Amino acid sequence: MSAPVNELYDPQRVLHSAEFKVFARDQFPQKDIKQNLAAFTNPRHDLHLVQKPVPTPGPGQVVVHVRATGICGSDVHFWKHGRIGDTMVVSDENGLGHESAGIVYSVGEGVTQWKVGDRVAIEAGVPCSKPSCDFCRTGRYNACPDVVFFSTPPYHGTLTRYHLHPAGWLHRLPDNVTFEEGALLEPLTVALAGIERSSLRLGDPLLICGAGPIGLVTLLCARAAGAEPIVITDLAPSRLEFAKKLVPSVRTVLISREETSKDVALRVRKTLGIEPALALECTGVESSVHSAIYSVKFGGLVFVIGVGKEMQSMPFMHLSANEIDVKFQYRYANQYPKAIRLVSGGLLNLKPLVTHRYPLEHAIDAFDTASDIKSGSIKVQIVDE
Repeated sequence: MSAPVNELYDPQRVLHSAEFKVFARDQFPQKDIKQNLAAFTNPRHDLHLVQKPVPTPGPGQVVVHVRATGICGSDVHFWKHGRIGDTMVVSDENGLGHESAGIVYSVGEGVTQWKVGDRVAIEAGVPCSKPSCDFCRTGRYNACPDVVFFSTPPYHGTLTRYHLHPAGWLHRLPDNVTFEEGALLEPLTVALAGIERSSLRLGDPLLICGAGPIGLVTLLCARAAGAEPIVITDLAPSRLEFAKKLVPSVRTVLISREETSKDVALRVRKTLGIEPALALECTGVESSVHSAIYSVKFGGLVFVIGVGKEMQSMPFMHLSANEIDVKFQYRYANQYPKAIRLVSGGLLNLKPLVTHRYPLEHAIDAFDTASDIKSGSIKVQIVDE
């Protein structure tokens, strides 16, 4: 029993509440489990904590006490730049965060699959689920035009102590999966969607561009899927060292901004010892996409997982003369159950990815760390006991 999502999360009602209490950036509120703190930004690029009401679940809804939330690059981008593509922070305040897991705090009328105390991961993208929506009806719900994706304006994110969510878009966490791992399921689903749509096969020689959080999770997935050999590229030596700790057999290529994409491609092929059949591009940076294109063999595939600038050029004739396919990905669909099985079953160890942890009351410090390349962070998480 549930109401249409767009009625439950009317942006006019959600975003213009006068009940918010805003804390100064350098103000750290004392921990109070009754306070519903959240991390917000606005069109002025401020970043601060706010106190908002603890939600009351309606029919088909659940309130989750969020125990762990990872900071995504998109959260930092909305804070720093105020937009991603056509999506802009246009309200006075907008809540951040979409990589979350926690405990069921209260349930609304008609909710029978959840009870208070259940451990859950939150799937942040909630489609309309109407029979008239072709994308929802055919299982490609990531393309639903009426999706509510928490943390994408105009909808507040899940980086809050108490989050209201539709009961049908929560996923049960097994006892052996921690809340931190539950929060990491969201970036894992991105990688799994890429692995699935790229049709990676056992024994495929593979290039992964970018050793950030998505690139590293993609590396773990590709190793589990049987890609061999694998090479990963990045600008930061520390991230390549981290990749070697995660997957000792991976080969690494440290690139510089002065190199041409063709030069990078030559080094990738030399390091790999073979032309890769597939490149999983996890940065969205134009020069990196070009390096991937020049690296793969005739008839190869460049699959772009990363999100980059709106308009980019492509080496058209090289693509054409070498029959190289380029494919893209938009978020994910139908990946959470698989992700939970892989983590619970021990095939993927996500725990090393969390390098920094901050309490909810210090969420601003967490964002400072996540946005500072010199911090050495991979995944910064905000936790609440």
